[in-house]
Amino acid sequence: MPPQPYIDLATLDPSKIAVDKAGIYKVNPHAYEFQLLDGIFFVDETTCALAGFRDCRSDEFWVRGHIPGRPLFPGVLMIETAAQLVSYLEMSRNPGKGFLGFGGVTDVKFRGQVVPGDRLIMVAKMVESRPRRAIGAVQGFVKDQFVFEGLITGMWL
Repeated sequence: MPPQPYIDLATLDPSKIAVDKAGIYKVNPHAYEFQLLDGIFFVDETTCALAGFRDCRSDEFWVRGHIPGRPLFPGVLMIETAAQLVSYLEMSRNPGKGFLGFGGVTDVKFRGQVVPGDRLIMVAKMVESRPRRAIGAVQGFVKDQFVFEGLITGMWL
């Protein structure tokens, strides 16, 4: 049985964007195909929790080859989307500290599929924030279905 969501999904209003794509990439330096977050609905700096989203489109680079005739959003891109969410929170809380690079991933489970046309909602909460690294627990949902979970470790570069 999957754990409970870190944030009550019913409280998220998809029409109210707290941080748009341009705002995310003022903090996160990813570009072009690797701008994986489309927006952030909710940020709570007190509890170090946030929720963002990615709209999977049929014209994206991965659709043609992963899997022909039945495209699935690759798990590695779910992990990267989650890492960008964790990175956004930590880098916005620590401006001028540098870049929070990918340090590792553990306890990942894929529980469902994400296909073109889906909105992947990612929620995260920080479980550790130290001078050299940060760890965020992340979960992914499509509609109300739990599709992904894991721990993302970021290292300050």
